[in-house]
Amino acid sequence: MSNLNENLLRIAAEAAVEVMDVYGRHFEVDFKGPEDPVTEADRRANDLICKRLGELYPDIPVVAEESPEELWSHYRASKRVFFVDPVDGTREFVARNGEFVIMIGLLDGDVPTHGVLHAPALRQRWYGEVGAGAFEIAENESRRALVLPPPPLLAEARVVSSRSHRSSLLERALAHVGAQEILPIGSAGLKGAAIARGAADIYLAPEQAGCRWDSCAPEAIIRAAGGLYTDAWGQRLDYRAARLQNDRGIVAAAPGLHEAVVERMKSLLAPSRP
Repeated sequence: MSNLNENLLRIAAEAAVEVMDVYGRHFEVDFKGPEDPVTEADRRANDLICKRLGELYPDIPVVAEESPEELWSHYRASKRVFFVDPVDGTREFVARNGEFVIMIGLLDGDVPTHGVLHAPALRQRWYGEVGAGAFEIAENESRRALVLPPPPLLAEARVVSSRSHRSSLLERALAHVGAQEILPIGSAGLKGAAIARGAADIYLAPEQAGCRWDSCAPEAIIRAAGGLYTDAWGQRLDYRAARLQNDRGIVAAAPGLHEAVVERMKSLLAPSRP
């Protein structure tokens, strides 16, 4: 494993200590906007991760969810960029159901190449490097390579979708895809991990799917495991776009299955496309 992967795993583990310290006691919940909670855990993990990355990689900007935009507003001029979600799944953190992760991803050029997911309440970790593979780390530190299995038929596929952000369009999309089983999961990172480790076959979000810090690390891991990760129209995510929002949805799956889902999504979304 490369030094970069080791460093990102270590930083995520340090952040997990901060997060679980808050998780284990009473904490206040603030709101950045409607239905957009934030806690002390988000802020403490954000500060620690940004500090550690800055110490090790001072020339790489860090686009982090809880950092002021002025700290990373010029990131598009840099070849490499870190994208950080200190607590992906804050709603799940507040609900204390364990479905939240610390996510650190690296963009190199236009492509996410490295990703780390650390789910401290579940005691699970995953990392990936495009070209070198994706891996799951067990509690005893053993590591298992992750390779997407041959895809099932669409009618037999298992889909992971949002637990907290349900909408009428999502319900229509799930029905339109016609998969066999729907698995609701709260965190974007955990949805990505489910695809990479073969616990689900499709990650589907037809519209809003968070921001680029919600997708960089999962995309790197899924691609490292042999999968595809695009917007709902089948286009690569543009991490240097003017907007950070993933407002064209997400489809992640193995090759073959991915294309089948995108075709279904196009037929659903095309009539309403601006």
